[in-house]
Parts: sequence; structure tokens; C-alpha cells
Amino acid sequence: MIKLVTDSTCDIPADIIKKYSINIVPINVLFGNETYRDGIDINAEQFYKKLVESKVHPTTSAQSPGYFSEMFTRLSKETDQILVILFSSKISATYESAIQAKALVGDICKIEIVDSLQTCGGLGLPVIKSAEMIQGGARLDDIVASVKDMCSRSHSYMVFDTLEYLRKGGRIGRAQALLGGLLKVTPILTLREGIVTPVQRTRSRTQAIDALVNMVKGANRIEALMLQHATTPDDLEILAKRVAEFYPREKTVFSTVNSVIGAHVGPHVLCVNFIEGK
Repeated sequence: MIKLVTDSTCDIPADIIKKYSINIVPINVLFGNETYRDGIDINAEQFYKKLVESKVHPTTSAQSPGYFSEMFTRLSKETDQILVILFSSKISATYESAIQAKALVGDICKIEIVDSLQTCGGLGLPVIKSAEMIQGGARLDDIVASVKDMCSRSHSYMVFDTLEYLRKGGRIGRAQALLGGLLKVTPILTLREGIVTPVQRTRSRTQAIDALVNMVKGANRIEALMLQHATTPDDLEILAKRVAEFYPREKTVFSTVNSVIGAHVGPHVLCVNFIEGK
């Protein structure tokens, strides 16, 4: 059977990871000289607590080609086909590390690597769909084509309190235009062509949640949906109840925004992710 690999920014809940035997590559989170592997050495709850308490602003770094090559070598003993779906190459070196690792291991098996140009649920949802296709016996080439199509229709919209974390982390992308006197607004950002891009700026958390609801409501048929928060479960529940009016709650995936993204957006992030129908 095809082995599926993704990275820890996918935010796929543990029960789904276990169900489909998805292999997760941890991205590194650094607080000064302390390095933590996301989801292994530090979980989201521990990270956000440390984020608020630490005087050191965290940074992140991609996993090494050596880590990927070791994983590919191990998996090649169990399969002759590996599918790798990763974090946007426009804001992370993770994809490049995987490409280098593929060259290092040579022809040990067929390895397909897809740059999702997404993160969080925008990455996680296509990975889950891919896992379902693998379990259903689909061919690797067909799954790769489907993944690329799904990623092009995958959307993530994030609300958080300040752009300051993005500015400090150097991942602000096209949202640079919002800096200046606007650090105190409640911005909504997305990834477009893999780059952080502003969508809307609101003046309150309530307005921002309204906007997220409208984005889901205005989508052209939703194939899959993930709702996420970091430290605001009450806001997530408000969002979930409103979205449930037009998308079944029982089909919605609920998750916590990972440490890697948290390092760049701060502790109060709220996120909707969906694959839009054709």
C-alpha cells in the first residue's frame, strides 16, 4: 500500500492520523537555543503557554533533508510507493528538504512530492482525502493529480489579534501592506499561491467571526471543512454553531492550530479551512 507523508502543520487530529497511518514530519520550533520538534517535544497547549510567558520570540525551521531521507528509507522497506504532501514552499523550506532527500535516497522506490501551497487545514484536508483514496485502492498517479486539484481549491482563512508576530517572524508576505498604524485591527489573512495575503481587516473579534462565517457560507459547495483555534475554544464554538447552519457539524474536522503557525500568528488565532467544490 502507498505510504503517506505530510508535515506537522497539517493539523490533522491524532485519531485520523492513526486511522490512516499517516507519517508526520515535525517542523522545528525554536525559543532561543532551545529546539522543539512540533508535536513531539512540544504540543500546542504547551507551546502557547510558553509563547505567552517567554521573553524570547520563537522562530521555526524546516526539518532537514537527512530526516526525510531516513524516513523514505524506512518506508521503502514497507512499500514501493510514497506520497509526500507538504507545507507551502513559499513560506517554508520543508518542500525543498524533501526534494533534496529524494535525490539523496535515489531509486529506492517511487516517491511523489507535492507542494500544497497551503498550511493548517488547507493542507490537512487534502491529506485526509488522499488517505481515503489510498485506503480505497486508488493508483498513485491518480491520487497525485487529485491532490494537486484539491490543493488548488483548498482555502484557509485566519483571524488573529495582531500582525506583530508575522512581522517579527518575517513571514508577513503581502500583508506587509497592513502594517503601520493598523497593528491593532483584527486582520483576516489567507495563503494565495502559497504566500500570506490579506483578505479583509475588521475592527473587532465579532466582526471577524462574522466574516469567517460568510466566507464558508459563500463558498461554492464545500467538499470538506476544518475549523481551528489555538487558545479560544469559546470563539471556536460560536463559529462552529453558526457554520453548522449550512454545513453538517458531524462532517466537520475540529483541530488546534499547530505550534509552527502559532509562532507566526500568536495565541488567539481562529481559522476556517475548506475544499471548495468545482
